Amino acid sequence: MGFKRPWGALGTQDGLFRLTMRALVLLAALVAVAAGTETFIGHQVLRVTPTNDEELQKVQELQDLEELQLDFWLAPRGLGHPVDIRVPFPSLQPLKAHLEANGISYSIMIEDVQTLVDDEQMEMLRGRRGLPVSTNTFDYATYHSLDEIYTFMDLLVAENPNLVSKLEIGRSTENRPLYVLKFSKGGTNRPAIWIDTGIHSREWVTQASGVWFAKKIVQDHENNEGVASILDKMDIFLEIVTNPDGFVFTQTQNRMWRKTRSRRSGSVCVGVDPNRNWDAGFGGPGASGNACSETYHGPYANSEPEVKSIVDFVKSHGNIKAFISIHSYSQLLLYPYGYTTTPVPDQKELHEISEKAVAALSSLYGTNYKYGSIITTIYQASGGTIDWTYNQGIKYSFTFELRDTGRYGFLLPAKQIVPTAQETWLALKVIMQYTLDHPY
Repeated sequence: MGFKRPWGALGTQDGLFRLTMRALVLLAALVAVAAGTETFIGHQVLRVTPTNDEELQKVQELQDLEELQLDFWLAPRGLGHPVDIRVPFPSLQPLKAHLEANGISYSIMIEDVQTLVDDEQMEMLRGRRGLPVSTNTFDYATYHSLDEIYTFMDLLVAENPNLVSKLEIGRSTENRPLYVLKFSKGGTNRPAIWIDTGIHSREWVTQASGVWFAKKIVQDHENNEGVASILDKMDIFLEIVTNPDGFVFTQTQNRMWRKTRSRRSGSVCVGVDPNRNWDAGFGGPGASGNACSETYHGPYANSEPEVKSIVDFVKSHGNIKAFISIHSYSQLLLYPYGYTTTPVPDQKELHEISEKAVAALSSLYGTNYKYGSIITTIYQASGGTIDWTYNQGIKYSFTFELRDTGRYGFLLPAKQIVPTAQETWLALKVIMQYTLDHPY
């Protein structure tokens, strides 16, 4: 009678590889614990959808229960809108009991957050082969570190010196360079389109999509497709890692970190929400004055160098015609305003552009997007990026919320990076082409 492996299929070479990878992830987890890295063992993401005003009020009140340490992935937005909450393990039973006692139903979107974090780490380890040597061999279907992204940018510039240049527009709180790629065929002060990704550091699919966009711009230019005609008359600016301090922190200390890493004397809380720090309804409803809050607006408008650098760049350039800030998740395309219910003067036009862009996006994989003004589509939010840019005269100001709608949330599997970028690119091309065809 032959010997039978007790581990069955894991006796294959692939199985050994997976065992090795899991061992590396376990080792990394142990190192993380020793280094004080935040872990999410037993954390769940619950979804609550308020169906009446009383339920909505009860859910909103949860935001003030700091002792539960709840992390609202999707904040309360009104009746019928889902609220996604990451709940630490010690708070699970108290929260569930509270919801049940008030007759509020909930579902579990993510059973164990740490499992998804571990899977993500395993994928990154599997794909890590050292720094890339060419943008053609760069792995666009995995998540990358800041150093790898910056190396990619340098390679893209070196490979395309007549089209791509790298600008340093400022320094972060922790003195990291704030890099912007400029795609241009030459000329001075040409009308331009701005795209930024990663202003909220934990939204990894945005930075990864930004990398893909950068390569796609070059490829389309070379193949004389879509964007080539745009670049004949306009420049494109792309800031891939808009919040580098936060991004590094998500990869070394706390995967769920959202804010910047600035510190204020007298406060133990760190960071400002860089999408509440702009001078557009600053400090109003939809932003928090609590320095510990995920939506803390900061001590004053433009207090964060990551925001101030863009403000200064936009003002000094003076000819930016479209401004697109890319976030995740929820599958939305939004236009101003977020801080007031007053419609923007160009609402009809922006709504029509959004409709066409979403149709283009959905045409590839059937991904369903909603669109509209920020305040009517999601919630009131003051101090937001595109409200400020619109008020600066940049009519075509938009925000994307990329995949998904909550199954994975901020932990979107790497296999969805390229499909997400591909479909989003189709929407971006609609906006960019419209900007070219409708100068103002």
